[in-house]
Amino acid sequence: MAKMNLLQAINSALDVAMAKNEKVSVFGEDVGHFGGVFRATSGLQQKYGRSRCFNTPLVEQGIIGFANGLAAQGSFPVAEIQFGDYIFPAFDQIVNESAKFRYRSGNEFNVGGLTIRTPYGGGIHGGHYHSQSPEAYFAHTPGLKIVVPRNPYQAKGLLLSAIFDPNPVLFLEPKRLYRAAVGEVPEEEYTLPIGKAEVVQEGTDITVVGWGAQVEVIERAAELAKKDGVSVEIIDLRSILPWDVDTVAQSVMKTGRMVVSQEAPHTMAFGSEVAATIQEKCFLYLESPVMRASGLDTPYPLAHEKEYFSDHLKTYEMIKRSLNY
Repeated sequence: MAKMNLLQAINSALDVAMAKNEKVSVFGEDVGHFGGVFRATSGLQQKYGRSRCFNTPLVEQGIIGFANGLAAQGSFPVAEIQFGDYIFPAFDQIVNESAKFRYRSGNEFNVGGLTIRTPYGGGIHGGHYHSQSPEAYFAHTPGLKIVVPRNPYQAKGLLLSAIFDPNPVLFLEPKRLYRAAVGEVPEEEYTLPIGKAEVVQEGTDITVVGWGAQVEVIERAAELAKKDGVSVEIIDLRSILPWDVDTVAQSVMKTGRMVVSQEAPHTMAFGSEVAATIQEKCFLYLESPVMRASGLDTPYPLAHEKEYFSDHLKTYEMIKRSLNY
């Protein structure tokens, strides 16, 4: 085991994948000699050469179109979109090409080797073009997988699973955890299952569900609830497409209550899907409606990020509201 932050774990996963298979390539804006804007790809060009780790033009649609072409021919492209907010010019390529390649050909061809990495979310005072959480746009698209790690151990194991998964994967990296999250990570290859949630903390009174950086927010809210004598079960989805309905439903059948805590704006966020599904599956077990702690329905602000953010206090408030219903 080595001590790594989340960035180092991602770099380690890319290094392991590139060493394992010469068809793995890494490309995007400034990812070559510079190592990416956050330095996630540092040293890879020097180690594997310019043909396998290289810069692209500043054209996101072109990056993903090129990646689709490589993947369609059996390669394992790992395309970086520099910020999640920049992914929208590539939206057509992702939802109309990447997600539908296999279906439209009757499985005659596919882009299953495609992985798209992108930093997402707020907490770095980046304003509205460097802080958005776009997961719900893509979760509406059959044919994709969406993965969101919360710590370095998850980041490496899930990224290695994503790179060699037989489906295109959107890998969302919570940028505020890049250097803040530190933990022990095996230096060798290992994988974690996509589509399986993790029960971070067991509890009996209420289930709180989140993903990515929001899990740390939930843990802080659970500490506040514990002072009130409330036992909180915490579930990290880890992947939101597919998401682990069974693990969440079993927890809610035990606790009878649920809060979804998410960074994205409230309306039509992925937490709405979680809430609707659990109310359908667990209706007779629920003691109160499923509550959602979310960001505000406004563009992500710069000066008022703290007020916008779905922090531990807002999550704690939803826990109390559910218990007092």
